This record gives sequence, C-alpha cells and structure tokens, in this order.
Amino acid sequence: MRVIDCGTLVDGVSNEGLDAHRILVDDGGRIDAVGPIEDVDAPSDAEHVDHRDETVLPGLVDAHLHLGGSRSMDPFDWVTESSELGAARATADLRTIVDAGFTAVRDVGSDTGLALRQAVDEGTIPGPRVYTSGPSISQTGGHGDDHYLPYSWVAGEDGIATLADGPAECRKEARKRVREGADLIKIMTTGGVLSEKDAPDQSQFTDEEIRAFTEEAHRVGIPVASHAQGAPGIKSALRNGVDTIEHGFYLDREAIDLMLETDATFVPTLAIMHRLVTEGADHGVPEYGLEKAARARDAHFDAVERAYEAGVPIALGTDFLGPDLVPHGENAMEAELFVEEVGMTEMDAIKAGTSVAARTVPDDDIGAIEPGKRADLVALDENPLDDVSALREAVDTVYKDGRAVEL
Repeated sequence: MRVIDCGTLVDGVSNEGLDAHRILVDDGGRIDAVGPIEDVDAPSDAEHVDHRDETVLPGLVDAHLHLGGSRSMDPFDWVTESSELGAARATADLRTIVDAGFTAVRDVGSDTGLALRQAVDEGTIPGPRVYTSGPSISQTGGHGDDHYLPYSWVAGEDGIATLADGPAECRKEARKRVREGADLIKIMTTGGVLSEKDAPDQSQFTDEEIRAFTEEAHRVGIPVASHAQGAPGIKSALRNGVDTIEHGFYLDREAIDLMLETDATFVPTLAIMHRLVTEGADHGVPEYGLEKAARARDAHFDAVERAYEAGVPIALGTDFLGPDLVPHGENAMEAELFVEEVGMTEMDAIKAGTSVAARTVPDDDIGAIEPGKRADLVALDENPLDDVSALREAVDTVYKDGRAVEL
C-alpha cells in the first residue's frame, strides 16, 4: 500500500479543488480510497509520499496526437521516411510526453502505434498508456490520400492512410484493425488543411461507408473517431454512429445539437491550428496548408466557444506530430488555449484533459482520482486552478499505477 498526501487534490470530476486530501494506492496500482487526510487511515506499513506543498491531479490525456516520429511538416517526408526511423524517434517522444504529465495518449493515425503500445505495456520503454487506431482510413482522393503522388504508389498500405472505397472495403478495413488489436478506428469524413487537393468543407465517405466502420467497431466495443471539419461531414459522421469528432472547424447549430443528442465527444485540436497560423510559415508547412489554416482559424475557435457554451463534452487533443512546430511535450498548450481563447474555466480545461479526454478511449479506469481507477497522477509545483499554464510549466512528479515514472 502507498499513501500519497496532497496539498490540493483536483480529482478530474469535482468542481473545486480539495484541500489536504489523501490517496491510498493498493499494491496493484489502483486507487483504494480518497478523502481528507484526517479521515483516511494509512496502514502502518504503507509507504508515504508527501505532496502536501503541491497540487495533485489525474495524469493528463492527449486525445488526439500522432506517434509516427515525424520531424518535418512536409507531407512528402511523412511518406518517404521509414517506419523504423519513425518508431525510434517516437520512443523518445513517448518519454517526453509522459515527462510532461501525460499518462495516456490516443494515437489517431500511425503505423507505429501498435508496436509502441506493446513496448510500453511490457516495460521495454517508458511512456504513457497508448491507445491507437493504427493507420487511419480514407477514401481515395480524401484527406488521408497522398494527392501529390501517383495513385499506384499509394494504393493499399503504402501511404499515410489506408484507402478504402465502398461499404465492403470499409467494413473489411475495419475488421483488419480489429484483428490487429486497434483500440479505436480513425476515419476521415471531410477534407483537411494539410491534404493538397481537398478542402475542410468537402464531405467524404458516404453514409453507408461510415456505418460499415461504426458497426464493426461497436460490435467489439471500440470507438470510431472521425476527422471532420465541415458541418455536412460532421453531421454525416454523427448520424452514422461516430463517437468523437476531431477538429470541427465549421460547426453549425444542428451539428452541435447532434453532438449533444448522440453524447459525442468533441476533440477540437486548437493547438495545431494556433501553431500553423502563427508559426507555420517558418517551419516548412506547404503554402496550401497555410492558406487553408488562415481561412479556417477564426471559425474554428468560434465553433469551440459555441460548443462549450452549449455543454458539448470537449476533450484536450493537440494533433501534435513531433516536429519543432508541433512538438510532443508541449501538449498542455491546448488547455491554455481553452482558457485564453475559448473562455473555459481553469477547472473545465483540466477536466478536458482528464475525465473528458478519458471518454475517448475504450477503458473506464483512467482520467479521474476515484476508488477503482488506476493511480495515474501528476504532482505540480503550482496550482493550475490559479494559472492553467502550470500544467505545462510546473510538473514535478508523474505516476503510473501509483509509482513514479522513471526515465
């Protein structure tokens, strides 16, 4: 048994910080009890950990990133560099991510995620819990297609995403992901910013194709995430069973109502939009990407503000890839943008990165400090309820299963 005493406890679900609280962690790394220090008796042989001068909260969750080990913003490099090089770089990224207080991540499109998950789980490398889709799935000519290459070069499994057309192909690709052990399925129901020959407001995949993905995923209890930026593609995704909407640039009132009706989670990824618009030109982002990001930026931030005011569950996700423009380790920037640009309270921004982000994965034992949950925790030198930037700047100790992470 381990006893962790906290100056302030932010449990990920309560609406206020809890002073002078204690966490009991059992030998299996799960939370046994939580309560005021004077009310929770510690076994005489328990190991004591003192964070009474610090704030303790659940380990953070980035619900949208990519673990491909990218070091360039040029999409051509994403195709031509080897997956072995990407995996080697991504092991360093995982260390950086967990050191930054993130104890779980949702990798929504990479060919390295499944192997990285295994390496973390078996203790070969340190890192957060990895929930991965494996490669994402796109229609031909869609957001995940490599538009700048001949089709014969990218058909099948050789591009940045798997291409599938028609309900039968979509169903088969979903079944392949299930066979490989993916934690979720990632699809594209609109165009995007960094895909050359489509646009964010263009819908992709038919209703029948989307349903093929969601039927197969839900049959085995895993969620479906959709890259969806324009309102028609967002609504098609929601009507056909998609669980999480990624990006959501051009939400209209009907799309927001559908999110509430279906209890979908919105993962807006403001951080990458902010970086593309403010610094992208200095980091080799293609001109077409810069232009599309600049056009969408204001609508994107406005959409998130309206969704927040309506009560849509909003999760922290960055879409960070690893290059200097969007480096892993700065993932808590998303919470700062929620507060500064969207008007979230600091507590709601923390929930976005803990209990709400945990909604996007198929496990129910992360994202909150409650009995029965995994003791994934982060201790901060400063209180993020006073200044949310503490999530990025004041990490002291990170715990997985109640034990300090050693790098």
